[in-house]
Amino acid sequence: MRLRKKEWAKPELEKDHKVVFNPLEHKEKWQDVFGNEYPIHVELGCGRGSFIAQLAERNPKINYIAVDIHPELLVYVLRKVNERDLDNVKMIPMYIEKIADVFGWDEVEKIYINFCNPWPNKRHHKRRLTHPNFLKAYKTFLKNKGEIWFKTDDAPLFADSLEYFQAEGFEDVYKTTDLHRSDFKGNIKTEYEEKFCEQGVKIKFAQFRKGV
Repeated sequence: MRLRKKEWAKPELEKDHKVVFNPLEHKEKWQDVFGNEYPIHVELGCGRGSFIAQLAERNPKINYIAVDIHPELLVYVLRKVNERDLDNVKMIPMYIEKIADVFGWDEVEKIYINFCNPWPNKRHHKRRLTHPNFLKAYKTFLKNKGEIWFKTDDAPLFADSLEYFQAEGFEDVYKTTDLHRSDFKGNIKTEYEEKFCEQGVKIKFAQFRKGV
């Protein structure tokens, strides 16, 4: 996705304490950043924030962290969070490849990966956020029995990802190739998901649990 650069986005982010520009300094201390002992959930790639803002509003006793490199997207996440007056969301502007440097062992209870780049070219598969290289990184900070929730419109990515998770020892909790016609309850649509639904695209969804 190519984003038009917005010169005002980063300065707006820098004015708000909800945006953390020095995340490596908080490794193993994220509950201190929030000022409570609530569980920590992380969204990797957050779009314009509709998903995480709704999630945080429904679950005030969970701490949420949205990770994305693009200030042009994070600024809209920040605005949605502030419009709802939510104090349980932080944002980190960074490349997801370095995510294992940010969180400590057993620090995160749940990870959300929604409509990530499918990187269809085989030589680029290692860039997929569900690739084993990333899953190994997530396991360094995901709690035992912690979960990863994954949504995509891309059938090849979904099929490959099921194999990736199995190879890395994750347990299947739930999976469907047509989320909106499944029996799964409590789904929150992302901006991309709304668009795909209008086009009649089936949404693939799976939950995975980290083994002990």
